[in-house]
Amino acid sequence: MTNLFGHSVRSDLLALFLAEGLACFGAFYLILSLGAPGASAQVDLAAFAALLALCAGLIAGATGLYQPERWLRANRLAAGTMLGAVVLLGITHVLFPTIGSASWAAQAALVASFVLSITFTRIAFAAARRSGFMRPRLVLVRAATAGAEDGNSAFFDVAGVATPDTLTVERVRAMRASLVVADARGLVAPDLAGQLAEAGISVLDRAEFIERATGRVDFATLAPDWLASARGAQDHRLEAFVRRSLDIALGVALLLFTFPLLVATALAIKLDSPGPVFYRQERVGKGGRPYTLFKFRSMRTDAEATGAPVWATQQDARVTRVGRFIRLTRIDEIPQVFNVLKGDMAFVGPRPERPGFVEKLAAVIPHYDDRHCVKPGITGWAQVNYPYGASVEDARQKLAYDLYYVRRRSLFLDLLIIVATVRVVLFQEGSR
Repeated sequence: MTNLFGHSVRSDLLALFLAEGLACFGAFYLILSLGAPGASAQVDLAAFAALLALCAGLIAGATGLYQPERWLRANRLAAGTMLGAVVLLGITHVLFPTIGSASWAAQAALVASFVLSITFTRIAFAAARRSGFMRPRLVLVRAATAGAEDGNSAFFDVAGVATPDTLTVERVRAMRASLVVADARGLVAPDLAGQLAEAGISVLDRAEFIERATGRVDFATLAPDWLASARGAQDHRLEAFVRRSLDIALGVALLLFTFPLLVATALAIKLDSPGPVFYRQERVGKGGRPYTLFKFRSMRTDAEATGAPVWATQQDARVTRVGRFIRLTRIDEIPQVFNVLKGDMAFVGPRPERPGFVEKLAAVIPHYDDRHCVKPGITGWAQVNYPYGASVEDARQKLAYDLYYVRRRSLFLDLLIIVATVRVVLFQEGSR
């Protein structure tokens, strides 16, 4: 695992991203050099090829091609390469019309080079992983070696088990391990932990290892004062300014880009069922303060005739015909941009809940109110990692992701979430 700005990324997937980027860059540069005569006089082909390679990586991420255990699935690979081909040609035509108007053969070669670079790089990585390459090896440290040994996972191998008395740097090296995972804090003496670190061997306790490997926090092990060191609770002025500026810029751009869609959706809602176009609902925001959330109305006006909040269910009969479509495509969420512009929400953060649900969930789930130390978001780490939740147990599972975001919040993690949100929308993950 590689730590990037506080967020743990699987080293094999990061290596795959970098390898694909280099492969795409080389292929793009070659095609542009041979297929667009005279273009080098108008644009730096190396810089343009690097831009296209970066876009290719973002597209692959947006279609789920870097999801653990999904990076070689045929349907995702086909979707990613098809979408990538369209976007890459569009970028070329818009930014550099001279290159974009090159021969059809050159454009076809550009698309083919992208598809082949992605496909063959992944085939090579699949073969490497089957041979054990890029699979980290770890040593488990337990108070006693008695008991069953933990099995290997999809992305790491357990090299062996040691006790605090038998653990040494030499033994870890002999096992060809790069990571030591202790059952509990304090099992590895500080002096030995320092020696292991100097040897390039990381030492983690089990809770931290699971958190880094899964992107979830075991909130049962959280200390009462854990928020004091959480990155989300430390709102530094510069980062807050950058995040707020990006929220405003993205919000304005999204409203301008989707304006025709918003008008068409409003007309469809009016024609489909009686009632207002927008749905207003009280939600809990940062610091536990309530605010009014805006969405396109997707249910009948009598959806909660009893006055009590009700979770949505699969094939919910309260959803209108237009409502079903806009919920599947997430169009109903776009009006929340007005909440972002007002400052009640951010683009990325834990999804806001209704006061009635918050009161109920906080009474039975430890640390539930801790998620309110940051602004709620239109999308979030839980939304791109866990399907739609409609129960207390679902809320418990999603909180584990929300608290991970609060603990490791960064602009880099926000970018990953926004890219992953495209995947959620494209494949209609978790819609109801």
